[in-house]
Amino acid sequence: MKKLLEQLKLRHAAAAANAYPSSEQVWAFCRDLVNWLFPEHTGRVMSGAELELYAAQLEERLKDLLTPMEGSLPQPPAATARLFMEQVPGIYSHLTKDAEAILQGDPAATCLYEVIRAYPGFYAIAAYRVAHGLHTLGVPLLPRVITEFAHDRTGIDIHPAARIAPYFCIDHGTGVVIGETTVIGPHVKIYQGVTLGALSIDKTMAMSKRHPTIEEHVVIYAGATILGGDTVIGHHSIIGGNVWLIKSTAPHSRIYYKADGSIKMV
Repeated sequence: MKKLLEQLKLRHAAAAANAYPSSEQVWAFCRDLVNWLFPEHTGRVMSGAELELYAAQLEERLKDLLTPMEGSLPQPPAATARLFMEQVPGIYSHLTKDAEAILQGDPAATCLYEVIRAYPGFYAIAAYRVAHGLHTLGVPLLPRVITEFAHDRTGIDIHPAARIAPYFCIDHGTGVVIGETTVIGPHVKIYQGVTLGALSIDKTMAMSKRHPTIEEHVVIYAGATILGGDTVIGHHSIIGGNVWLIKSTAPHSRIYYKADGSIKMV
């Protein structure tokens, strides 16, 4: 026990030297920001004056979250918070397009209110877009905390560094994995169990493009696995369920498994 306590003393000292806000506080900021943008989540409706005041409060909260980790930021906490809030109109624009894509892409969806209130795909994408905004400003750790909270709630794992264009639709979503260097174009739809991953887990590849590029207007059906940084799925392609791909496909491809277990490319 004495040896353990000495080890824990060092660990706690190291944690004190790398002060980050609690994960719950970070997630609460993201949750409240999304609820401010989309009151469908809570039913709380604000007046114009309240909306403006809440925007200022969100910026102040973010600054407070960032202040303990000032030494890890490329710019002061106040500047980072201000720059992030300047991104929020773009985040909102992307999310409204994502919600519309989900509504149009799922015959079971009856209205935008239902998509925003109840669809795990929209919730995971919203958390990703907030986290990605922080990631682009050089904020460490917190973006990953946000996407992991969404992962825990929805079963959808999106790395905050992935680059995802608007009109993105995740249908059902459980088991979806989107890796760090994935690039996804506009009007892409993916189903549950899809993995956009890396061919290798070699640590020396950490700074390289390891995950695939999905061009615009692609549909990827349930259980498909697409791997590799050089793999490009051409625009307007359809990838069938349970397909395993490590090579690029031409635009307008149709790829699916045949009954004998082989892959058919059209």
